Amino acid sequence: MLEDNISNVLAKVKVLNDELRANNLPPEDTGHSTEQPIIYMSLVQGTRGYIEKLSHQINGTYENGWYDGCAVMIRRLIETLIIECFESKGIAHKIQNTTGDFIYLSDLISATLSESSWNIGRNAKKSLKALKDIGDKSAHSRRFIAQRRDIDNVMADIRNVVQELIYLASLK
Repeated sequence: MLEDNISNVLAKVKVLNDELRANNLPPEDTGHSTEQPIIYMSLVQGTRGYIEKLSHQINGTYENGWYDGCAVMIRRLIETLIIECFESKGIAHKIQNTTGDFIYLSDLISATLSESSWNIGRNAKKSLKALKDIGDKSAHSRRFIAQRRDIDNVMADIRNVVQELIYLASLK
């Protein structure tokens, strides 16, 4: 009798737990980060919705200690902003292959640094390579696990590059 009662209670707990999980799913769309530790939202606000959402994801991954995810999202934001720069000048064809796909980040950076339509700042030039490096390690190195300090070490680089590319792309 006691075993039956315990089994009934455990079964009810399982049902309640399943219902709680089903009713408390994560949001369907990107949520807003609570802090702005990496990307100041004032830099990206009013640019493009997907740039704002990427920025929230970058901040959110940092807040939660998911540093590899943070580094990969930073890499993605840099790629996106570089593409925005070329598109804003009507020269996206310079960074596309023969099938119309955008080229890889290393080639995007080279094209950005050598493009004569703009004059990218000295600090941003140096920063691009540092951001690519941390993003590549987190995305492609199976033994590299990013830590907070890895992201902290490139925070000034992130700020430099994001603001520079946003202005070069005429997003602000």
